[in-house]
Amino acid sequence: MGFDYIITGAGPAGCVLANRLSEDPAVRVLLLEAGGGDWNPLFHMPAGFAKMTKGVASWGWETVPQKHMKGRVLRYTQAKVIGGGSSINAQLYTRGNAADYDLWATDDGCEGWSYREILPYFKRAEDNQRFADDYHSYGGPLGVSMPVSKLPICDAYIRAGQELGVPYNHDFNGRQQAGVGFYQLTQRNRRRSSASMAYLSPIKGRRNLSIRTGARVARIVLEGTRALGVEVVTAKGIEAIRAEREVLVSSGAIGSPKLLLQSGIGPIDHLKSVGVQVKHDLPGVGSNMQDHLDLFVICECTGDHTYDNVAKLHRTLWAGIQYVLFRTGPVASSLFETGGFWYADPEARSPDVQFHLGLGSGIEAGVERLKNAGVTLNSAYLHPRSRGTVRLSSADPSAAPLIDPNYWEDPHDRKMSIEGLKIAREIMQQAALEPFVMAERLPGPKAVTDEDLFIYGCANAKTDHHPVGTCKMGFDSMAVVGFDLKVHGLEGLRVCDSSVMPRVPSCNTNAPTIMVGEKGSDIIRNRAPLPPALFEHERNDARPRARTNIQ
Repeated sequence: MGFDYIITGAGPAGCVLANRLSEDPAVRVLLLEAGGGDWNPLFHMPAGFAKMTKGVASWGWETVPQKHMKGRVLRYTQAKVIGGGSSINAQLYTRGNAADYDLWATDDGCEGWSYREILPYFKRAEDNQRFADDYHSYGGPLGVSMPVSKLPICDAYIRAGQELGVPYNHDFNGRQQAGVGFYQLTQRNRRRSSASMAYLSPIKGRRNLSIRTGARVARIVLEGTRALGVEVVTAKGIEAIRAEREVLVSSGAIGSPKLLLQSGIGPIDHLKSVGVQVKHDLPGVGSNMQDHLDLFVICECTGDHTYDNVAKLHRTLWAGIQYVLFRTGPVASSLFETGGFWYADPEARSPDVQFHLGLGSGIEAGVERLKNAGVTLNSAYLHPRSRGTVRLSSADPSAAPLIDPNYWEDPHDRKMSIEGLKIAREIMQQAALEPFVMAERLPGPKAVTDEDLFIYGCANAKTDHHPVGTCKMGFDSMAVVGFDLKVHGLEGLRVCDSSVMPRVPSCNTNAPTIMVGEKGSDIIRNRAPLPPALFEHERNDARPRARTNIQ
C-alpha cells in the first residue's frame, strides 16, 4: 500500500501534520514513530515528568565532551515515544518573545515567519482555559491551563522576585514577557495534553491515517533529486514504503539531521568520513545547533514546603489515591509551575534569562537530591551565541549520533549564564522566602567568584532540552530548507519541526514546535496563510459602541 505523505517521527510537529493533512479524506497519510505508545499512566500524570529525564521513553543519548566546560559529558534526553518531547516534558506552555520571530523574518530573512504572521497559528492550536484575547484562543486541539497544585512557596517566590525588582506577570505569552509568575501548562482536565493526546487521539479512527509505532526510519530513498519514500526498520526487518507526494521529516533537532545524514544528504566531507554514500551535498545539515544551558540553585527548606517527601511510601500511595479520586495533590503538579523571564544583560533586546522554580530537589536526572526537603531554582540563558553540531558516529543508522551543543564556545554565553545564576541566588535570598528557605546548598556559600561559579557550572549544568536549528530555514550557504520547508535542491522532501528554526526562541520549545507544525501543514497543503495578527489598539472598532434607547 502506498501513501501520499510519509511523516518520519510522531513528535509535536509530526502529530500536528498527521492531524491536519489527514483532514482531507482523499489524502493517505502514514505516521512513523520509532518509540512505543503512550499507554503508561506516567505519560498522562503531570508529575510523571520526574521519571522522564531519568530515562523513561528516551533514546539514552549524551553529548560529546564539551571542550569549553572542562570536557564535561552531559546526559541528553530525547524522547522515544509517540508525542515526542510533549509526552515527557514539564508541560510548560511558553511561546517566546515577539522579537524572536521578528528576527527570523529580518536578520534570518525568513519571509512569512514574523511574530504577527505566526501568532495566529499559536492561537489556532490553543484551547486556553482562562485567556481569550489578542494573544490567546480556545477551541483548538491543545489544552492549556493554569496550575492546580501550587504550594505556598510558589507565591513566596513571586513576592521574592518583586522584592528584587522583577514585576509580576500574569501571562508570559501576552503583551509582555518579562516578569515572575505562574506558567500556563499543556494540561486539560488535570492531565497532560501532549501532542499525541491533543492531535492524534481524537482522530485515530480516520481511515486515511495510519500510525505505526516501533518503526525506525533508517533512510530516505532518493532517485536522482527526488525522494521516493523511506526504508523502515521493524521487528520483521527492513521495509521500503513509497510516498506518492512527499516525505515529511519531523524527527526533531537531533533526529532530523541524523536521518538526512544517514540518507546521504549533508556535508560531503563528513559523509565520506563515516562511509555514507553521498546523494546530495548540503553543507548546513546538522550545523547551527542551539540549546539552552541550565544552571540551578538548590536550597534546603525550613520544613516540608515542597514535594520532596512525597517519595516516602505512605505519602506516595496517598498522593496516588488523591489524584485518582480528586485530580489534586502532588501528582497533579508538573513540579515546575512557577518561574519568569528577566535580564542578565540589561541591554538585551528582550528578556534573556528564564527561571523555573522546581518544587523539590533532584527532580531531574543528574541533579543532587537533598536529605531534607529542598527547592530548586533553574536559570537558563536564552540568547546563546554558541553554535554546535549533530554528526554521525558511523554509517550504521542504529548508532547514537555525535551531539555537540558546543556550550559556552562564545564567552558571552558563559558570562550571561553566570549572571543569570547570580540573579537566581538573589531571588532565593529575599525576605519573602525566609520562612521557607533555610540555606543555599548548591552552589553553596563557598562559591563566591565568577570562577567559582564557572567551575560549579562545568560540574553541574544541564540541558534545558531545547535544541533547534540543525536544518535551518533560509537561503544562505548553510540553510537546509526554504520558507516552504522544502529541502534545498531536492523534490518531494521537507523538514517540519524544531530543527528548521533559524535561532532558538526565548522559551521552552514545545509550543513553538507545534506552531511550526500548524503553519507547515498549511504550507504543505498549499493553503493561504492565516491573516497576520491585529492588536486591539489597531482595530478601529475595538471600543464597544454606546447603546441607545435604554429604558
